[in-house]
Amino acid sequence: MSLTDYQASDQPALRQLALDAFEQYKDKYQPWEEFQAKVAGWTSLSQSAQLIIAKEGGVAIGAVAFVPPFSTPKGHFPPDWAAIRMLVVHPAHRGKGVGKKLTQECINRAQAAGCATIGLHTSPVMEVALGMYLKMGFTWDADIAPISGVPYAVYRLELPKT
Repeated sequence: MSLTDYQASDQPALRQLALDAFEQYKDKYQPWEEFQAKVAGWTSLSQSAQLIIAKEGGVAIGAVAFVPPFSTPKGHFPPDWAAIRMLVVHPAHRGKGVGKKLTQECINRAQAAGCATIGLHTSPVMEVALGMYLKMGFTWDADIAPISGVPYAVYRLELPKT
């Protein structure tokens, strides 16, 4: 597995990857069609974030958006935090460390940028992802408004000073 940075030509594959990754939650997010449209458009984050793609044999199997500190829009995060957004892993590649590798790459980029904190938001319905984040040292910071009817919270990881 290799990590690469997003190119515009990756957009169709990442759109489908995100749709495939979120399909398991179609009974949770309502209205599903509206939420699906937001998921499909996630590569628009490339305007303020660095999209990182995990590829195997040249095929995208996972991706994430790393939002550097002081980027806009920050949403649920203080401006001096880095943030992780839209971590997606294709269902056929789960359990192979793809999500952890992508998350660690975001942490590495936050440290290289001199950040003291990196944040993310996730939901308890994403049991595997939440468990991974907690094992990596993220802690609950605050509950936020539900997204399409699903509860969410912000989690943070304090980074060692370099």
